[in-house]
Amino acid sequence: MGKPEHVENFMKFIAQEMREIMADLGIRKLDDLIGRTDLLEVNDQIENEKAKLIDLSNLLFKPEIDSPERNYKTKEQDHLLEQSLDHRELLPASMPALERGEKVHGTYNVRNIDRVVGTIVGSEISKRYGSAGLPDDTITFDFKGSAGQSFGAFVPEGMTLRLEGDANDYIGKGLSGGKIIVSPPANAKLKADENIIIGNTTFYGATAGEAYINGIAGERFAVRNSGVNVVVEGVGDHGLEYMTGGVVVNLGKAGKNFAAGMSGGIAYVYDPTGTFDQQCNQEMVLLESVSTQQDLNQLKTMLDNHKNNTSSEIATYILEHWTEEVPKFVKVIPKDYKRMLEAIERVKQDGLTGLDAVMVAFDENKNDKSRVSGK
Repeated sequence: MGKPEHVENFMKFIAQEMREIMADLGIRKLDDLIGRTDLLEVNDQIENEKAKLIDLSNLLFKPEIDSPERNYKTKEQDHLLEQSLDHRELLPASMPALERGEKVHGTYNVRNIDRVVGTIVGSEISKRYGSAGLPDDTITFDFKGSAGQSFGAFVPEGMTLRLEGDANDYIGKGLSGGKIIVSPPANAKLKADENIIIGNTTFYGATAGEAYINGIAGERFAVRNSGVNVVVEGVGDHGLEYMTGGVVVNLGKAGKNFAAGMSGGIAYVYDPTGTFDQQCNQEMVLLESVSTQQDLNQLKTMLDNHKNNTSSEIATYILEHWTEEVPKFVKVIPKDYKRMLEAIERVKQDGLTGLDAVMVAFDENKNDKSRVSGK
């Protein structure tokens, strides 16, 4: 609700109030406020007994400095981007694709000090081609080793990153149309679905693309995912928290608080032990069987893709024993999301399509909820 001008006006009020407070303190610039802990006072009117015990003296300590400028930024930080894997190798190798749309492929070793691998190349694609990106698999890079944080963050359409090894936290953060594939080393003796292969907070805020993870993910997997389709073989606590779109297939165990705050998208969870319901936060979601032909087709397609991209043993087993294994899947769908999809289907039958169908369904769904709640 509201207009951009309202936000602009609000910020002007904040600026005016800051000017007034700074004038009372005799401060002319914000830079001159940084580090001035001597201008802060502890509130001694606190009624909470535990809060009264907090000692803030270390926080408010003001060290001796030889110049006020030492309190705030006076020179640019050198991020050493020219030493990054993207600048050293990936970007030069990508130029035929960036300039002429030619397909390129390369194989590289990666270490855990190599962070945001692929992101600089992805930014160049977005600068030149916008949100449309490049055709699928125009740029394909294979990596071996342990990737540092944020491997494949924000990569757009047209980029495929394959990793044989493992990855740290934030892999696929903000994924924007690209494809990420992670598998254990070919000579590894471990069972993929029993070992963690990527870190925490992976595919956080991802908006589009695909991912196939042949192993277990850490905590907070696909939090705030809004459009990526991903297959994984187990997740830690708080998986799919606040998810709003996309499809997730989990072929392994799920940690506690799965789907908390999930308001959109769908998950298919392989649950041969029948215990998944104990791990799922069911406040906003429903647990159903995978029964419709649309669900079955979607699940099978994603498992086929996972098998073809990672040679996953568990995906292979499920596909070879499809009739026996598919009843062991649980479909997780948000309650409101399901009502919305059903409303869209109803209005489509009346001849409406596209945005018109969505808007009519939204109004219908809102009215249904109001009647249920008595409002």
